[in-house]
Amino acid sequence: MFSLPLIAAALLPFALAAPHPDAGVIHVPIVRRSQTNRVANLPKAVEALQAKYGFRPTSATYSKRANTAAVPITDEDNDSSYSSVVSIGTPPQNFDLVLDTGSSDLWVATSSCSACASYEFTTSKSSTFQSSGTPLQINYGSGSVKGSVAEDTVTFGGFTITQQELLAVSSTTSGLIDGELSGIMGLGFNTISALNATPFWQALYNANQLSEPLFSFYLARYIDASTMSSAPGGVLTLGGTNSSLYQGSIEYLDLTGPASYWLLNVNSLSVQGNTVSVGSSSLAAIDTGTTLIAAPSTVAADIWAQVPGSEALTGAYAGLYAFPCTTDVTVTISFGGSSWTINPADMNLGSISGSISAATTQMCAGGIFDIGTSVGSGSNVPTWIIGDTFLKNVYSVFRANPAAVGFAQLASGLSSTATGTSNPNPAKVTNSATSTSSSGNPLLGAASSKSNIAVSLTLLASVAAFFTILL
Repeated sequence: MFSLPLIAAALLPFALAAPHPDAGVIHVPIVRRSQTNRVANLPKAVEALQAKYGFRPTSATYSKRANTAAVPITDEDNDSSYSSVVSIGTPPQNFDLVLDTGSSDLWVATSSCSACASYEFTTSKSSTFQSSGTPLQINYGSGSVKGSVAEDTVTFGGFTITQQELLAVSSTTSGLIDGELSGIMGLGFNTISALNATPFWQALYNANQLSEPLFSFYLARYIDASTMSSAPGGVLTLGGTNSSLYQGSIEYLDLTGPASYWLLNVNSLSVQGNTVSVGSSSLAAIDTGTTLIAAPSTVAADIWAQVPGSEALTGAYAGLYAFPCTTDVTVTISFGGSSWTINPADMNLGSISGSISAATTQMCAGGIFDIGTSVGSGSNVPTWIIGDTFLKNVYSVFRANPAAVGFAQLASGLSSTATGTSNPNPAKVTNSATSTSSSGNPLLGAASSKSNIAVSLTLLASVAAFFTILL
């Protein structure tokens, strides 16, 4: 008969080395950072979105199943975008990357860039980094990134791809990303990859690593909590859903056309209780990397015609609309199933100065803007972009097979106010990694090493209990 202490000691290394997905659901937190003047950055956001979807021409060159992993998300710049911690290289270096279902490439600023980010990837410190030497430039409305096509080990939410293709960025236009962010994690399909690569999430799916062929988002709201430097921004769950974050059933809608962007048709729309025609150009990309909602010109004009006192802005703010700040703008939207209501807090992006609007009353910028009518070439190009203004109001699910986007009603109390007083972290999410620079300086959130040890000890205790029963 074996001694229980000897068995426990023998099994300790295996318990400590157990991969996180097999140890249970891994929660990856999302963090937000405050922005001193959110409205002032709207023209740049609009321009970048137009270029991203081809509304303005650019010169861009383009086994065993695991458990689910729930990844904490960071809310950037008062709901402008959402990021999470991604580990790259061997040994791993950790970075905050924007989570973007509207693109499909992974890129990270490297230490060879003198003006990219505060936290950069030092490729020489990774024994698994390999560069093809092939240069690539991607242009955005607000700037561009240049670098070399490469591959390295990438870990996110406890899942690992050992030869993930990425763009090792050596230069960016000033201001393209702020000092806390280091790049983008694309969550679209490989067919729209500028790198012509398989996105990280799709590589997991192809390798049969996900319990279910999907990932899901809860995005928290902190629009007017301007005094906070950072806060949890929600949860991304890889390979499953989190039933504590939504109520009722998930309504799945089949993708429109082949898998590229996550495309649905806008079926119906109402503003202030009045129906607005969506017209024949209703194809919409569901995009976590976009702050606002973009609508075709005629529809945007009709939307704001329902709001008394609203006006189209001009100059640098062309395409955006403003309305009296005392007005609650209520919008409902349907993609062929249920109608979903957008909280008025998400339709109000903040007050604008008198130099932007000549109105005598205080005006606020609206969350739906006119993206124009000239779209990019090719079929299945969206004319609507459905960003976080909408997605904060639902639990969203992105499913690869059968290809669909699903929505569900948020659990009671989630994102119910604009002040951030509702619980932004209902799942008690803790970071599975801490963002650091190559020199080891932390970004947001502390690594939960105690949690990792606790999981290992729990596993060890379970094994010990099993042998106790046998003995």
